[in-house]
Amino acid sequence: MFNIAMHFEIPVTDMARTTAFYHRVFGIEFELTQIDGNEMALFPLTEGVEGCSGVLAKGESYVPSIDGTRIYLAVSEIERVMATALETGARLLYPVTQVGEGIKVAEFQDLEGNRIALQERWLPAS
Repeated sequence: MFNIAMHFEIPVTDMARTTAFYHRVFGIEFELTQIDGNEMALFPLTEGVEGCSGVLAKGESYVPSIDGTRIYLAVSEIERVMATALETGARLLYPVTQVGEGIKVAEFQDLEGNRIALQERWLPAS
């Protein structure tokens, strides 16, 4: 058995601006590459750790949109991440909200116009 989700691609039109935004918001470094004629910025991936691979993707078939599929990125401090995103130019779409025991979510529109969702999970106090 396996998890069906394995990879995501977030469309961008300005790779430099977008990698700078995601670096500031999430504190991550990207590996830049070309795949099939498209510019790609690879999100960090640690083998053997739960999660899927992902990229920022720039190319003819990649069109940023607020509509369509929602991707949830895992964070450990959702309030801080949302505050940094908004300070960096993102637009608030859904405020930090507890949606279940031990789960908070939030959404913002990135500088490219994509809807990006965040999820923080923690173990409730017993």
